[in-house]
Amino acid sequence: MNNKRIGIIGSGPSGLAQLRAFEALKDKGVDVPEIVCFEKQSNWGGMWNYTWRTGVGKYGEPIHGSMYKYLWSNGPKECLEFSDYSFDEHFEKPISSYPPRPVLFDYIQGRIKKSKARDYIRFDTTARWVEYNEETKKFTVHLDDLKIDKTYSEEFDYLVVASGHFSTPNMPYFKGIENFPGNVIHAHDFRGADQFKDQNLLLIGSSYSAEDIGVQCYKHGANSVTLSYRSNPIGVDWPEGIKELPLLTHFEEDTAFFKDGTTEKYDAVIMCTGYQHKFPFLPDELRLKTKNNLYPDQLYKGIFYNDLPELIYLGMQDQYYTFNMFDTQAWAARDYIMGKLDLPTKAERRVDMDKWLERNEALETGADHVDFQTDYIKDLLSLSDYPDFNVDKVSEIFKQWLRDKEENILTYRDKTYKSVVTGTMAADHHTDWMDELDDSKERYLFEEEVKEEEEFVSDRL
Repeated sequence: MNNKRIGIIGSGPSGLAQLRAFEALKDKGVDVPEIVCFEKQSNWGGMWNYTWRTGVGKYGEPIHGSMYKYLWSNGPKECLEFSDYSFDEHFEKPISSYPPRPVLFDYIQGRIKKSKARDYIRFDTTARWVEYNEETKKFTVHLDDLKIDKTYSEEFDYLVVASGHFSTPNMPYFKGIENFPGNVIHAHDFRGADQFKDQNLLLIGSSYSAEDIGVQCYKHGANSVTLSYRSNPIGVDWPEGIKELPLLTHFEEDTAFFKDGTTEKYDAVIMCTGYQHKFPFLPDELRLKTKNNLYPDQLYKGIFYNDLPELIYLGMQDQYYTFNMFDTQAWAARDYIMGKLDLPTKAERRVDMDKWLERNEALETGADHVDFQTDYIKDLLSLSDYPDFNVDKVSEIFKQWLRDKEENILTYRDKTYKSVVTGTMAADHHTDWMDELDDSKERYLFEEEVKEEEEFVSDRL
């Protein structure tokens, strides 16, 4: 086993989860294979590694991340907490249930900084092409070292694709949009709501990105926000200033025309129209081809490429669970690589996938989706020794979260939940979310300390 080599493409939450899974074995004194992780950005974190850039980066590569200023978690942190590294351990005190991006990024880094995982990562290195040799049973990965403009190749026995699927925009066309005089961008290039203050905005889409960007722009001073949906509206009780209209049909200059006959003028358009699963470094026979859904076809247990299980995909599902799901996947993948997990035959794997796919097709409500992914997590937990956590309790939190948003889309982030890992109740944030215009880690944590000191003084008096 020691002479085996594992290649990992991407050091976002999924790639880091895979590194952490092997580190957990090393912590127990187990000898693990050689691991090399390739990251095209200059730092780890994937989507959580914020950049002000859009389009292309320093070395001319397409920008990976879609993060923006003022982004706060849109789901309770208690639903994504690492089972082996709690928020309590990292911050050494309770924090609120909905932290901003810099705080969550700090938490992600906290776990991985405890290990030597960074030693395995080659930054500013992008995968250009992958080949698989049936005779040698090895993957050849062709790579570019972007810093020194050098192309080279390496061989691996297992290849883990952890490059994510929220970085290649799906950009639709609407008749007349080329003559729209205002700004037209995809959510991928949205970097903050400041530039849209006092503007009338049109957002195309009814996904979580449309919901969150719309609310963020409203919060930071947009004059009005319209969300245009294709099939079903988001359907929450929107405040005055935000509304939903059926699908846009076309533009005439700055006027948008909608399917119900409504017409309105706008200053800017943001396409919240989703992303493509894109793997330009993989040949056709190895490439996962799917739309965004809870259970992509061709992946046994949502992980192993059925035609070639040594090719492993992490984090390719649509997601309710995130960090802890990536962990459960990475632990199972690790055990397969280490020879501790035997896979059934290809035909038996096909039967198992079909069972999940059939159930996936029948899902209707948000609660149905949560139950589906909850059962998927339980299935993965049965395959490895990943530290168990109360998945049913997380499911309950997710369902309450759905109800909270229906109750008030502007205040659900002020709610608090109890950790299923430590039992700690989250703290109330020092400022109501709608009034909090600073997403920095310093303000988030410092102001918490100020509040605690004020309460202590008040109690003493």
